[in-house]
Amino acid sequence: MNRYEGRRALITGGGSGIGQATVLRVLAEGGTVVAADVSERGLLDTAAKAGTDADRLTTAVVDIADEASVRDGVATALAALGGLDVLVNAAGILRSSHTHETSLEAFTRVLQVNLVGTFLVIRECIPALLEGRDAAVVNFSSTSAVFAHPYMAAYAASKGGIQSMTHALAAEYAGRGIRFTAVQPGSISSGMTDGSGASGQSAGPGLPEDADMSLFVKLEPALGEGFAGPETVASVVAMLACEDGRFITGTEVRVDGGTHY
Repeated sequence: MNRYEGRRALITGGGSGIGQATVLRVLAEGGTVVAADVSERGLLDTAAKAGTDADRLTTAVVDIADEASVRDGVATALAALGGLDVLVNAAGILRSSHTHETSLEAFTRVLQVNLVGTFLVIRECIPALLEGRDAAVVNFSSTSAVFAHPYMAAYAASKGGIQSMTHALAAEYAGRGIRFTAVQPGSISSGMTDGSGASGQSAGPGLPEDADMSLFVKLEPALGEGFAGPETVASVVAMLACEDGRFITGTEVRVDGGTHY
């Protein structure tokens, strides 16, 4: 399929996990992509995995938690792409701890990267998206936004905020030609969930040593296949941001193998 031929996409978190899988999926379908990530090493890995599609890939080191970095990174992306049709906000961090032991700095850091960072990238990209073709934004919420994930209060708060923001933006810009949707990954194996992410914006959960693992019984996929790979979510993102998703906006799609019925 070449659903992305002629489409220009900026994908944050493109150096590992689901973000990287989404970069590779959009490239494979003919798109031109700027992959942004805080990790230069991760971006080099993405470029290597792109293979022959790398001629349509540009990488940019961006810290989405920093307003100046976002402004410069988006400018770089727009210059490379010559405009923008698709924005995927996959960058994020996951931190876990007992809530009564969580510092304000740690809680705020998760919100700054995940929620504020997503806002900053969207804000900088909207003018270009308004000029784009069939413009679409896909944000990353999480099953933690609506289902209990213990030890992850800050993460859940950030993802709930992203989900609510997605609905507000969809209403605000529907009449101006930009669709906003969100995905809710759950039970997905990636750098974020297994701690192998290459960057500080895709770090593992680091559960407390005395975590009550019985609380995680509900996080097993009902399909019985174990955790799915990041490409599972990337395929849904690709559908939402292309012509196939043209009648979908202001909603979220849960991708969790039936973990939460």
